[in-house]
Amino acid sequence: MARLEDLNYHAHFAALAEPFSVPVTPTPLASPQLVAFSADAAALIDLDPSEAERPAFADLFAGAASISGWEPRAMVYAGHQFGVYVPRLGDGRALLLAEVRDRDGGNWQLHLKGAGATPFSRMGDGRAVLRSSIREFLCSEAMHALGIPTTRALCVIGSGETVYRETPEKGATVLRLAPSHTRFGTFQYFAMTNQHDALKRLLEFTIAEHFPQHRHEADAGLRFFRDVVRRTAGLLAQWQAFGFAHGVMNTDNMSVLGLTLDYGPFGFMDRYNPAYICNHSDTSGRYAFDEQPTVALWNLCRFAEALLPLLDREQLAEALAEFEPQIIEQYSTLMRGKLGLTHPEDDDRELSASLLQLMAAQGADYPRSFRALSQLTGGSTGSSVLAGSGNDDRRFLDEFADREAAANWLQRWRARLAREGSIDLQRQAIQQRHNPKYVLRNYLAQQAIAKAEAGDFSEVQALHALLRKPFDEQPEHERYAALPPDWSRELEISCSS
Repeated sequence: MARLEDLNYHAHFAALAEPFSVPVTPTPLASPQLVAFSADAAALIDLDPSEAERPAFADLFAGAASISGWEPRAMVYAGHQFGVYVPRLGDGRALLLAEVRDRDGGNWQLHLKGAGATPFSRMGDGRAVLRSSIREFLCSEAMHALGIPTTRALCVIGSGETVYRETPEKGATVLRLAPSHTRFGTFQYFAMTNQHDALKRLLEFTIAEHFPQHRHEADAGLRFFRDVVRRTAGLLAQWQAFGFAHGVMNTDNMSVLGLTLDYGPFGFMDRYNPAYICNHSDTSGRYAFDEQPTVALWNLCRFAEALLPLLDREQLAEALAEFEPQIIEQYSTLMRGKLGLTHPEDDDRELSASLLQLMAAQGADYPRSFRALSQLTGGSTGSSVLAGSGNDDRRFLDEFADREAAANWLQRWRARLAREGSIDLQRQAIQQRHNPKYVLRNYLAQQAIAKAEAGDFSEVQALHALLRKPFDEQPEHERYAALPPDWSRELEISCSS
């Protein structure tokens, strides 16, 4: 493990220079202090975790200092925001500080959010607030622990500086890591401004850096696009299976690597509601939970349009047609895992859909209901799953107001398990790998934020530690898996950060 000064810095995306990015010097935050740090993320870039204890660490990631090898740049892109095309967006409050090659040859971009104004700030102050920075840090690392592709978060640096949003808030930065922060909107920018030479260069660079298996293929561009479609389908299948709503699925927030990118008004569902809207700014419900797969395909269509100057329209359309069967297949596989099914049957989709319909009608808690299901047995290990056990079933039935309806569904589920000769311990192990006990509920994040804004970072650190092992029982932390308090329903999460 290395010190910050000794990491293997290289210029990859930064070496493309203009028009893809412009050099910008960070605007330092006043009185920086470390709020949160991820040793897991540090390991990705071979960084010694003890570096976070250095007094200079907070200065470096608050923009108040720099080291040799850093070449801060703001990336340019465009995008459809709530369906409306905005011709130039770009990193208005974030900077690509540096790129690091790890010991295995992988490249990681160090991207600092809240680093001050850039040429793409559009009259904004270029700042981030402590609230949103904590949310991104916690959710980035929590998503990774769930196995969902995501950007990662190294640290949050707080400050005594005031940033004005709806109300005055404390300013902060969050340092995120990813092999690339290139978006659908990055390609859109060069296509829509008729910079086709730059568009071709961007495509060739992205393939060479991140899809090298296609680099020497005659149809490398099409193969790349097919991979983006496949990765996006897989990502959305996981979002839907884990009950995650992104909140702002603009094309500038869609990663070409299929990563969850740009955490803003996200939310893990408490009570199951397929029409759940986590962003109170989304008054039309464009990005409601059940609309996410449709929006992802719409965004992929816009991405395909950006590639039309370089690739064949019919072939792009054929690649887009693969999205629906891929997301259905991957989502169905995940839902079978959540139900503990190992041998697919034609009626499995109806079985899972009927449970979701019951949960929606009853307002059952999404993670708790599935976790309780994973703990049910049919009697002793290896015995008939049809037997059932009343006391055991209570864990699941208690999540529903109409216990009889839930019991009827359990009978169908047990009959399905019996057909494949399910063994309790084996099935429970499968389910508990698909059904986390702990997720980053919005009220938990808000409690941690409230303490942090008062100068106490202990709850941020406690949540971070808890969410590193979301599938483990962790009985000492049982309260984090409790039903959310009534006041949590009044929480409003917006794009403002």
